[in-house]
Amino acid sequence: MSSRILYLATADARGHLMRAQLLVHALHEAGAQVQVLTTSEQGQDFLRRFGIEATLLSQHYAVQFDSEQNMLRQATNRNVAHYLFRPGRMLHDILRLRRWLRSADLLINDSFHPALLYMGMLPGWRRKVVHVYGASLKVALINNFDGMWPRQFGRLFGWIVGRQIGAARACIEHDFAYEIDDAKAPDLYRLPTPVAPAAALPELPADGAAVYLNPHFSEPALADALSAGLADAGLGAHLVGEGYAGRSGWLGVDPLWASRAAQARLMVSAPGMAALSIARVYQRPIILVLSDQPEQATNAARAAQLQLLHRVVTWRGDAADFRRQVAQAAAQLTDAAAAEPSAAAGATGRQRAQARIDAWVSRLLSL
Repeated sequence: MSSRILYLATADARGHLMRAQLLVHALHEAGAQVQVLTTSEQGQDFLRRFGIEATLLSQHYAVQFDSEQNMLRQATNRNVAHYLFRPGRMLHDILRLRRWLRSADLLINDSFHPALLYMGMLPGWRRKVVHVYGASLKVALINNFDGMWPRQFGRLFGWIVGRQIGAARACIEHDFAYEIDDAKAPDLYRLPTPVAPAAALPELPADGAAVYLNPHFSEPALADALSAGLADAGLGAHLVGEGYAGRSGWLGVDPLWASRAAQARLMVSAPGMAALSIARVYQRPIILVLSDQPEQATNAARAAQLQLLHRVVTWRGDAADFRRQVAQAAAQLTDAAAAEPSAAAGATGRQRAQARIDAWVSRLLSL
């Protein structure tokens, strides 16, 4: 009998959804039955572009950001508190999940949805729940509680969440820099972030930059300064960002963006796990657009430690300054890449990407 999997992918940004669509398609090919849940109508629309029909759980839980992708901590904490303690929110979701869980062999929580953190520590449910999360995201989550007031409450809440994570059947922690390792320690698995195998796209200009900004970026001046900076460096650009959908030259969603990025001269993105994984697997230089988002700051620091070919640019509200940062970073990276060309965008990169997906499918089906 085929495995029956319930996959909940939160829609705070798009990394969780990209990972979900990659793994769901691969699990289907392996013979599993997978039902996908997400947490916003925009998330449903995004998954639909990748051939995945997802059910909306509820829209009450979400991390809050401003138009420049800076995390709004007070608004997020307030939203989480309302979700946890107001009747008809988390409790309602748990009742719905309970019904679905009766016919499922496994329930994947990608990443840290509170309803599944709670269900994952209770007898009867915990044996089916697997938490999937980025290594830097778990650190950011726990550290967020350290800054709460009163301090004793924050520490207690952080301890409770840590206990909830560890109580589930298993955890899969992923990172753009991890190698494939099938070791178990004892219920924590570490796997490299999955990456789409690149398709050949000959229409991409050889001098192009592949740009992706997640939906939290919607500040018009930032988009204009970014495009102008790339042009100053002599680079055309393939521009993707839901926050800029309808803006001249921008696409809201591009299902083939990973393939374009794999063969572009240069990538531009916030330092999320997905973008950094593409840069690492296909050995592409990348400009990292850094904002006040704790786990992404950690990712950028890790990129520096690993000597990934990259530069960091920061939007501070000054369009001229940001344009100069982008132009300088693009010129430096294209010169460095030209001095040390890589062939990883071809068959070698695709093999690396497929190996990552195969490792995930093997691990999930073994659970």
